[in-house]
Amino acid sequence: MTDESTGTSKIIVDEDWKSQAQREKEQLAASLHEHEEEERVHDPRLPPATLAVLATTLATQAAFALGHFPHPTTGESNVNLDEAHHFIETLAMLEQKTEGNRTPEESALLDNLLHELRIAFVSARPGKREAAGV
Repeated sequence: MTDESTGTSKIIVDEDWKSQAQREKEQLAASLHEHEEEERVHDPRLPPATLAVLATTLATQAAFALGHFPHPTTGESNVNLDEAHHFIETLAMLEQKTEGNRTPEESALLDNLLHELRIAFVSARPGKREAAGV
């Protein structure tokens, strides 16, 4: 709108326009926040949160405790049977608690991981080699 007496433009701001601008600002901020959350959840450097990833993570920890992998700093393989037992039992609990809610592939994975870890655990126990005559 132009003020005819001075020849300058006048800007008229009504409350509806202010309210609309504020709503759009809030929507944009919420959208940016959601996008940041999605990026944090979908970090490509991390595997997806699945039962298979959880099971293999626990199995890896058990295998590490059984001395199957060298320590990244020292290069030595140490056996900690109590720790290995804990991770194997945690996997067994996970298998029991998810019964009826797994895919056939997830069930097979848990069954195979537990089977292999239990054999490795028994083989790693002290006295096992002497009893076998090795």
